[in-house]
Amino acid sequence: MAALSAWFWNERFWLPHNVTWADLADPAPGVEYPKAGHLLSALPLALGIFAVRIVFERYVAGPCASALQIQAEVGRRAQPSAVLEKVFTSITKCPDARQLDGLSKQLDWEVRKVQRWFRHRRNQDKPSTRTKFCESMWRFTFYLCVFTYGLAFLWQSPWMWDTRQCWYNYPYQVLSPGLYCYYVTELAFYWSLMFSQFIDIKRKDFLIMFIHHLATIGLISFSYVNNMVRVGSLVLCVHDASDFLLEAAKLANYAKYQRLCDFLFVVFGMIFFTTRLIIYPYWFVLVLGLFHTMLQYCSHLTLTSADMNLFRKMFKVLLFLIFNSSLCRFSFYQSLENCPIM
Repeated sequence: MAALSAWFWNERFWLPHNVTWADLADPAPGVEYPKAGHLLSALPLALGIFAVRIVFERYVAGPCASALQIQAEVGRRAQPSAVLEKVFTSITKCPDARQLDGLSKQLDWEVRKVQRWFRHRRNQDKPSTRTKFCESMWRFTFYLCVFTYGLAFLWQSPWMWDTRQCWYNYPYQVLSPGLYCYYVTELAFYWSLMFSQFIDIKRKDFLIMFIHHLATIGLISFSYVNNMVRVGSLVLCVHDASDFLLEAAKLANYAKYQRLCDFLFVVFGMIFFTTRLIIYPYWFVLVLGLFHTMLQYCSHLTLTSADMNLFRKMFKVLLFLIFNSSLCRFSFYQSLENCPIM
């Protein structure tokens, strides 16, 4: 295990040529650099965020749903049948014609009655509009708050206006309390999303979003450990810019304000396209090009050409993964335009 850990955290891969993990672990008095141990605080914070969510949905989102006359629907329950229940839970929730015919003969039911039973049974597991409203209101509130905080913090940060500052004196960049809070809060939220995904509303993109949460946690964690937090904070802010608008559109849809829903969804699409597919590539292709200037800003590190090539490859891989994730999500959101918002 020690050999595997040493191979994975190879300083030659993660850090410039003459920098070691020990250099970052023992900074000057009053100076703090990111450490892997800091990320452990995200786990209890994730539990705290989940607890806040439960309270919020019950005492804030619930009353809002009642004020908007969004009630929990009481659907028609399927007739008790041990045979069909076993098929539904262990074989298929949507039997084909051959299976329907076999079940019809086994139970001495009409095929249409068997079809109706499966339809009622599927609907029985669907969450109510009220449940979906409360979940979306929580996500809207968190996304809006974290985006507002991130934008306010970055507005005062020099690397938002001059991306060359992301690499100035890298990796000896001091970690400020505000940046630490922003990073760990985002990480904790995605941890809470990954765990709560198993008890939340089951959606068609469950597997996609699970992989997305895993990738996000990995990117946040690794960028923090090797002190790429300045670039990471820009990525987080750009990706948060449109999420709260999607949740706002869902809220309007559940409340049956269709015109407002359509308007918000159009605004969301425009901002998503602009931030994820225009600003993000432009900003970070530009930053990628500025890797060449790291030799000027970090001349005391005596980086070799091999180091620079390695950094470029790492950054291109991360850029490719996040950019294609944005394309996939944009394609998925486009598919929602002709159907009710989930």
